[in-house]
Amino acid sequence: MIEPFQLRCFECTSMIALLEYVINDLAGISEMYIYIIWSLCISCFFFHMTQGCDASVLLNSTSKQQAEKDGPPNISLHAFYVIDLVKAELEKLCPGVVSCADILALAARDAVALSGGPSWNVPKGRKDGRISKALDTKQLPAPTFNISQLQQSFSQRGLSNADLVALSGGHTLGFSHCSSFQNRIHHFDKTHDVDPSLQPSFAASLRKVCPAHNKVRSAGSILDSTVTTFDNAYYKLLLMGKSIFSSDQALLTTPSTKALVAKYANSQEEFFQAFAISMIKMSSISGNGQEVRHHCRFVN
Repeated sequence: MIEPFQLRCFECTSMIALLEYVINDLAGISEMYIYIIWSLCISCFFFHMTQGCDASVLLNSTSKQQAEKDGPPNISLHAFYVIDLVKAELEKLCPGVVSCADILALAARDAVALSGGPSWNVPKGRKDGRISKALDTKQLPAPTFNISQLQQSFSQRGLSNADLVALSGGHTLGFSHCSSFQNRIHHFDKTHDVDPSLQPSFAASLRKVCPAHNKVRSAGSILDSTVTTFDNAYYKLLLMGKSIFSSDQALLTTPSTKALVAKYANSQEEFFQAFAISMIKMSSISGNGQEVRHHCRFVN
């Protein structure tokens, strides 16, 4: 139960206005603005899928323990400084009240809204965890997962097929390094060098930016054609054979998930509604929170 004072803090502090101020102040160029939004969204997804909603992904590594943020799947995560700035401002207004876990959940919601997507009510009152282990990132769904692996990963966290398809729509924002989809464009199997489910010209464009012996660590591809906007383009491209990850293509391999992909491709409104519902559900996954951190990178 949140105390009345805490409720007033949440009510008087517009997180979306605060995030807009911080992001716009820092983002001098549009590319950085887009990248910050994506990083906030993906950080939220990652931290929910490992320890639950306890902001463990924000903790720094120590001399004794490598933290989640430094685990191999999370190397591309950035924009933690935006969370730091928001936390500092909230500590001035309501010291020791708003947890880093709540900030991250709110930041993900506001990042989606800022890029044209839906908004939703974020349940508050989470506590921050004190443990962050890089080994826990092995629990994350991999971009190479097939549909059975995806379904198992989501079901272990109480999430359904509908949640899987709706939350996959978050790929409408973002960028992926070549290593995450190299398996689809080089040496796919004994018969095909390229995944035959990929649209040929699209596959050729991916092979151009990610050659077989790519040595450019920053090389990769945007996840859909409307990278600055949260919309349903992801589903439309998926049906056209223009998805990036094997895990995206996997959604077309069962009748139920394929039907949902088609549904969201045809109706952005229905996608937005489903995404909001699934985000509330995912952000309610219980974590191991014990405190409200003074600084999101360190335990108290």
